[in-house]
Amino acid sequence: MSDTNSEALAPRRQITALVSTDAEQAKAIAEVQASLIIAKKYPRDIVTAVDRITTACARPSFAERAMYEYARGGTDISGPSIRLMEEIARNWQNIVCGVVELARYPGRNGEPAYSECLAYAWDLETNFRDEKKFTVRHWRDTKSGGYALKDERDIYELIANMGARRKRSCIQALIPADVQENAVAECEKTLTTKGEVTPERVKSMLEKFAALNVTKEMIETRIQRRIDSITPALMVQLVRIYTSLNDRMSDVTDWFDVKKGQEDTAAQERVNAILGPQEAPEKTKPAAAAKAPQPPAEEPQKKPAKPAKKPLANEPPAKPTAPAKAKPTIHDEALELIQTLYRGDATDARLLENLLERNFGVSTEEKFRALPVELVEQGDPENDLGGMSSLRDDVKSVKSQRGG
Repeated sequence: MSDTNSEALAPRRQITALVSTDAEQAKAIAEVQASLIIAKKYPRDIVTAVDRITTACARPSFAERAMYEYARGGTDISGPSIRLMEEIARNWQNIVCGVVELARYPGRNGEPAYSECLAYAWDLETNFRDEKKFTVRHWRDTKSGGYALKDERDIYELIANMGARRKRSCIQALIPADVQENAVAECEKTLTTKGEVTPERVKSMLEKFAALNVTKEMIETRIQRRIDSITPALMVQLVRIYTSLNDRMSDVTDWFDVKKGQEDTAAQERVNAILGPQEAPEKTKPAAAAKAPQPPAEEPQKKPAKPAKKPLANEPPAKPTAPAKAKPTIHDEALELIQTLYRGDATDARLLENLLERNFGVSTEEKFRALPVELVEQGDPENDLGGMSSLRDDVKSVKSQRGG
């Protein structure tokens, strides 16, 4: 096709795009108008809506997820969870709510990209709407700093997590306060009366907490008794804590004492948060038993040293020659680069091992120094090893996360 024909088709394409946009806008407006008309034609029955909410809160499996609890300033704060507010909105009827990503912007000057989002809740019957605009940085904070998010799924989950709390707040602005309070009271009643403490339920709870790195001993330390003698009230409290942890409303350290024996696991998790999960480093073979000391060999008789040559008259004294410095190898450069990140704690020790494993496929300095120079410089793309170039990027990323 000639350039003239292409130029002639360009305005048509623009017109087609405009027509398509106008059609989509008209369709969206028609859908909203239809929803408003249906809401006016079939208004909610408040008594029926409250009965449905009460019935939902009477289910033990739902009541376990209906409350959250977290600590702030030494005080335990509890309230309706995101799931409970969504269930109330569903049974209240004629409510539209959600989270929308409005726009996405690239990062500048070393800052991560970010998205502009909107959480909203709209009562179609009363035409009352509550919305909250917020910005989500494509960044995940960790105890060791944080890292930028690149994967689309990670970004979606971050936006959904940040938007869920704001959506709950919007729904709370629409639903009458007494309806929310009655739902919370009904859930507490359900957990107290129907929440039987059975071995199966205790085992299920321990498995759920184990997925969050909370051990049986940590739970027993908090409730001040053995898990076999837990009461229904304590079970309700643990259920709230689990909901809070699962919804990322609080951290494990807010509720439980992390023992020293678990520091290595916590350190590895923080490293994984920076670099991604890595395979466990290879175990080194035990050193061979030391040989018995041998008697010192007889030293050979030394020949008499030759007398030093006398300097000639007016001859300047010879300057002492400095030993030639060995030129640092690519292995030395890589190890020095990694050592710049070490600050002396367990997390950094794991971080150094993971950097070697991630970029060169080994976990010890001895094995690393035995690698060919080409592998260190260029890496091994077939085995997903980036070499020095990837190592420099990782070190730069960690330093920027630390603010150094």
